[in-house]
Amino acid sequence: MREQCEGLWAHTAGDGPRAPGLTDDVEADVLIIGAGFTGCSAALHLARSGASVCLLEARTVGYGGSGRNVGLVNAGLWLEPERVEKILGQRAGGRLNEVLASSPARVFALIDEFGIDCEATRSGTLHCAHSAGGLANLRERLRQYRARGWEVDLLDPKETAQKTGTCLYRASLWDHRAGTVQPLAYVHGLACAAVSSGVRMFEMSPVISVERRQGRWFAATPDALVKADAVVVCTNAYPQELGRAVRPDYIPVNYFQMATAPIEGGLADGILAERQGAWDTMRVMSSFRVDAAKRLIIGAVGSLDGFGNGTHRAWAHRRLDALYPQLAGCDVEYAWSGRIAMTSDHVPRIVEFGEQAFSVYGYSGRGIGPGTVFGASVAEYLWSGNPEALPLEPVKTHREWLTRLKGFGYELGATVAHLAGSRGNS
Repeated sequence: MREQCEGLWAHTAGDGPRAPGLTDDVEADVLIIGAGFTGCSAALHLARSGASVCLLEARTVGYGGSGRNVGLVNAGLWLEPERVEKILGQRAGGRLNEVLASSPARVFALIDEFGIDCEATRSGTLHCAHSAGGLANLRERLRQYRARGWEVDLLDPKETAQKTGTCLYRASLWDHRAGTVQPLAYVHGLACAAVSSGVRMFEMSPVISVERRQGRWFAATPDALVKADAVVVCTNAYPQELGRAVRPDYIPVNYFQMATAPIEGGLADGILAERQGAWDTMRVMSSFRVDAAKRLIIGAVGSLDGFGNGTHRAWAHRRLDALYPQLAGCDVEYAWSGRIAMTSDHVPRIVEFGEQAFSVYGYSGRGIGPGTVFGASVAEYLWSGNPEALPLEPVKTHREWLTRLKGFGYELGATVAHLAGSRGNS
């Protein structure tokens, strides 16, 4: 039985690239595990370089975080660039900042090249200040971004209201480099491009073990074996039951979204008219955007599959009413949750767990741009051997401590904040 992704994106992405399950042994230059943004990008770029590639997906393409994403094609990480440089050092941090600053351009170039139908918009994103403290943070970000020559503007309350259609925010930082996509449709497009380029892709083929022997990597599924010279694990927050040396180590953070029915008539006038994606500066962050059918989509930290379900849903309805009172009482058609792989310092990791073996993960909620670029970069490194191809120096191991407890803390904190918001304090 095929396990499909859930929510609005699964409904509007159309059929993805259907691939068989792996039933016979396969040999390849490179094995990719996980068909999300990173895995499909890596597979595509390797195949275009001339490598033979096998791509294994435990469920269906984009089933994990890639198909549950908000769809904001942001430039950079959540962190301010100076914090990235403080964590990694001036040279390494500066390189990562510059690579990821151009990641939206890389995403949109692939969309253009392969004609990917994914509701792509290139009107930027809006980081909205909810308080005086939030405004101070945006001003500091503006200083750092402008110092690097990045195309951003700080909009005043009136300009922000004109862009968003709500008067709820004090200001917003408009990043012209960014945009939005239908995330599942985008990853479907990458997968189709990869298959057209010669990648052998198999769905419903979970990897149950990975080991190196006789100078090659052997990955076992329930029905067959893949032999490869190199392996790249791209499961991010949806890992398979691999050994501890292979399995990504991260803090699990849930993020949910709810989508209204298409907004009809004049009610839609002025609501994100240019279709920028937006998020705010609140401690428990929330996001809002519209899709091509003029559905309004609101999201926030939290899971709809656990104890906070009712609280999160109540908060989302109240937040929608506060943002756009004209939509009060509108129907919500879709609701879904996804999981984010968070690292303690919010910096991604490339873990080299063996010879010609990498695990790439930890985008901390910034999956589309970084995932696309990291996948392409690892592909270039494997094929060329040039370490300068990588945006980040690999580490041999990475460990996060008390991950389940910290994940529970994020969920509890979001539930408490949303409970307060449901009582009128958001």
